[in-house]
Amino acid sequence: MLPVVDFCFKELLQNGKVRLGLTAALLGRRTEEIQNTFLLPTILQRGRKGGKEGILDVRVVLREGTQMDMEMQVDYFEFWEERILFYLCRMFAEQLERGDSYEKLKKCVHVSILDFIYFPQDHECCRKIHFRDDKTGQSYSDKLEIQILELRKLPEIIPEGDDVMMWMRFFSGRRREDFERMAKMNEYLDEAYGTLLVLSADEKKRLEYEARERALRDFNTQMYSAEKRGEMRGELKKAERVLKELLARGFSVEEGAAITEIDIEKAKDIFKDWM
Repeated sequence: MLPVVDFCFKELLQNGKVRLGLTAALLGRRTEEIQNTFLLPTILQRGRKGGKEGILDVRVVLREGTQMDMEMQVDYFEFWEERILFYLCRMFAEQLERGDSYEKLKKCVHVSILDFIYFPQDHECCRKIHFRDDKTGQSYSDKLEIQILELRKLPEIIPEGDDVMMWMRFFSGRRREDFERMAKMNEYLDEAYGTLLVLSADEKKRLEYEARERALRDFNTQMYSAEKRGEMRGELKKAERVLKELLARGFSVEEGAAITEIDIEKAKDIFKDWM
């Protein structure tokens, strides 16, 4: 199994020790400070009747109330940015019931671990995003935080003591040697590797994993095919526009068809409609 597949990622974080190690790394805190984490339901409530429901990958709450939503994404899809904001804001607002004081609101963090490059303009593989003043850079609030980890940008050599990058290296592993090497880094990565071995040996889990992997592969193929069909339709529309311009300038249907590489019968139909 590969952790980059969301099914495997979710199963790994069912392990409390793995969850604790990853959470501490992402928050930049010692595990002793956190002590424990708890999984929350991953379906967000609708804010109103008929409102949109949100489904999170892994949702964690710390003892002091900080909440984290962690997800693994292997491909970019349209409106991905809006989806992150929707989930983060819904998670934040869901903390209050009618009549509750705003002081009850605790920090909410969204973490996206990406197996694709989202920011192509630089080489930064880890980002923390907050509300800040555009002019001064002063923080407005740290109650909402977005972390984006781009696995494809991970450097060959990881800076010593960078726990987040060590977890990224583990998640981007493809071979047994990769996982064995990372397992030696600390007890939490060792626990993650042990859990991965148990999951891989579980026939039922393996079938679920393979079904999810197959679904992702089929989805990506369908998206690629749809994109190619869209490109072909776009090229045909463009060729039809050029043909009409040629006809308007006095070119014959045969000449226009030859220039635009449109089938002659199709070109004649376009000419009839155009006339």
